[in-house]
Amino acid sequence: MRILAIDTSSQVASVAILDEEKLLGEMTINHPRTHSQKLMPIIETLCASLDLKISDMDMIAVAGGPGSFTGVRIGLSAAKALAHPFNLPVMMVSSLKGLAYNLPGYDGVVCPILDARRGEVYTAAYRWQADSLITMIEDQPMHLNDLLDKFKNGHAQRIVFLGDAAEKFKDQIQNELGARAVIAPQSHGMQKASSIAVAALRHPDRAVKYDEVKANYLRRSEAEVTWEKKHGKESK
Repeated sequence: MRILAIDTSSQVASVAILDEEKLLGEMTINHPRTHSQKLMPIIETLCASLDLKISDMDMIAVAGGPGSFTGVRIGLSAAKALAHPFNLPVMMVSSLKGLAYNLPGYDGVVCPILDARRGEVYTAAYRWQADSLITMIEDQPMHLNDLLDKFKNGHAQRIVFLGDAAEKFKDQIQNELGARAVIAPQSHGMQKASSIAVAALRHPDRAVKYDEVKANYLRRSEAEVTWEKKHGKESK
């Protein structure tokens, strides 16, 4: 099975092509240039470098959130547009689970955190059992203080934090948890499409028809909340 994977759930834009034997290629750009500008050129360049076409793929895997609302939408839209002409199945993979796959076999708790603003993070927690990823905390938005309290009160293992909020809140995390807290190195702390592809390869039966895939934003965007506050009473 050959998989084209896309992750644009943060500032990072990452594309990878994986088959069952090896990672064929991956391109990752961590730059504030918009995903609408950089995603399709990355896909075209990677495919051309490998002498492959979209029709050579068996599946498209995409990070479907949580994360940047705009980034997730662009990634999903691209996955659907690429899958449509060839009726390829599409698998939505949690952006947080994708990050956990950056650290296979880690001996401790793996805690991805993505900046959700207003002092909150999108988070989950996992542990590796042999080569299986076990979910300890399901994907959810949470205030960072509440997350750290969970770890202070309930877990004795080392905890590795990764994702764009890990570096942002590094000092607070280490002050609260001390030596138990590990901040993943930048090379492993940001989104990688290859990790999305590996997660998808583990469960190919979860892919759906391209027009059925949906994002997992976890909460409404700030724009939606602002609009509702401004117009909600007037529309009743």
